[in-house]
Amino acid sequence: MTADITQLAQLLGNTLAAKGWHISCAESCTGGGVGYAITAVSGSSAWFKKGFITYSNDAKQEMLNVSEHTLAQYGAVSAQTVQEMALGASQRAKAEVAVAISGIAGPDGGSPEKPVGTVWFGFFINGQSSTEKLLIEGDRHDVRIKAIEFVLSHTLKLLAK
Repeated sequence: MTADITQLAQLLGNTLAAKGWHISCAESCTGGGVGYAITAVSGSSAWFKKGFITYSNDAKQEMLNVSEHTLAQYGAVSAQTVQEMALGASQRAKAEVAVAISGIAGPDGGSPEKPVGTVWFGFFINGQSSTEKLLIEGDRHDVRIKAIEFVLSHTLKLLAK
């Protein structure tokens, strides 16, 4: 993890604790990196509920209740899928805040429509959901680290609204 990620996780924890809220994360391409970053913060058990590593489509369906239809129609790397992942993580963990990440970290797996570095993010904040998409440059490690950094910083922005 980077110093920026550690600082963002601490700020996120402080923000959630001040609101009395909890967070859950649903991760695909980051493979648990967000949960690792969050739980690296001492005392995070007060505001971190659960983490779901749902790398396969089956796991997304079983653990987060992502619709088979959504996966078939839009694919795992889509706004629709991360929106359902975030909602499922919130519901399963009974958390006010949930984040979801699904992307193509590379070096293979990309397509002209969804090139390597395409990452979708889903956010569920106290009943409100939103999605964001980034095209992240770099190798597999860069894509994963930048995705973790973005999800933490963007969650902080959403919580500040």
